[in-house]
Amino acid sequence: MAGAVTRVFSSKLLKTHPSLVQINVSHYSTTKGWSKSKKAFMTTLGMFAGGAGALLYALESSCVQAGDLELHPPHLKWSHSGWLDSFDHASIRRGYEVYKNVCAACHSARFVCYRNLVGVSHTEAEAKREAEEIMVEDGPNDKGDMFKRPGKLSDSFPSPYPNEEAARAANNGAYPPDLSYITAARHGAEDYVFHLLTGYMDPPAGVQIREGLYFNPYFLGGAIGMAQALYNEIIEYEDGTPATQAQLAKDVSTFLRWCAEPEHDTRKRFAIKALGLTALLSFGLFYLKRYKFSSLKSRKISFKPPSKQ
Repeated sequence: MAGAVTRVFSSKLLKTHPSLVQINVSHYSTTKGWSKSKKAFMTTLGMFAGGAGALLYALESSCVQAGDLELHPPHLKWSHSGWLDSFDHASIRRGYEVYKNVCAACHSARFVCYRNLVGVSHTEAEAKREAEEIMVEDGPNDKGDMFKRPGKLSDSFPSPYPNEEAARAANNGAYPPDLSYITAARHGAEDYVFHLLTGYMDPPAGVQIREGLYFNPYFLGGAIGMAQALYNEIIEYEDGTPATQAQLAKDVSTFLRWCAEPEHDTRKRFAIKALGLTALLSFGLFYLKRYKFSSLKSRKISFKPPSKQ
């Protein structure tokens, strides 16, 4: 065996010509032929591009948007913001109380039904009682007439206005948006809703707000048609929680986040199951990979000279 290896190396079959290697490497060099001035120019250009990107990222992440009078809502620590955290269902129930007693006077949530509350914030009997408090137009009956009936679990939350024109006429031309997916439709999600509800203030010097509008730095442009809706002790919670303005805003923001993402808890439970199953399967796949490749990785290659006839 030793003699065979010696004969192979002595025949120079395994030697590589150094000039060939040098030619191949220089052939794939991207900077060959560049002058010093061109290299300096490209380096400077790269530094300017990186600096501009960092500046744009800093402006986008800052609290003050450069293009308008709008504050970026700071991120808050929510009970459901972690990877493995679920909704605070007591907060969802309190948030429903805030929506029902305050927000529902102007805003609709037509993509949320009373049956969605069952098992989340209310029992089935409680959700039925909530639904029966509203009157829903139904029909036609046997005589072809429309009639009013108490609400059912399959009914959605009622709209305070019959149509968009009536909503605008009652709000000085402003149309109150539907709140079903408001946290998914706004940059900042529940952070935006919380800061918007608690961010009303007097306009700063030099900012003019016309009559019928209110200043809120978290709203685009600063001038909002909705008056401040939440105050301390504006309602009383059923569970006795102190109804401060911050507590009211926190609960209704959590409720609206649940409205926009009711599958939140289920999705995270499935993620935990998937990650656990993947971890178990990875051990089996690792063993199978080692078993299949063990014969390939333990091979020994030997070079034998051609047999002489």
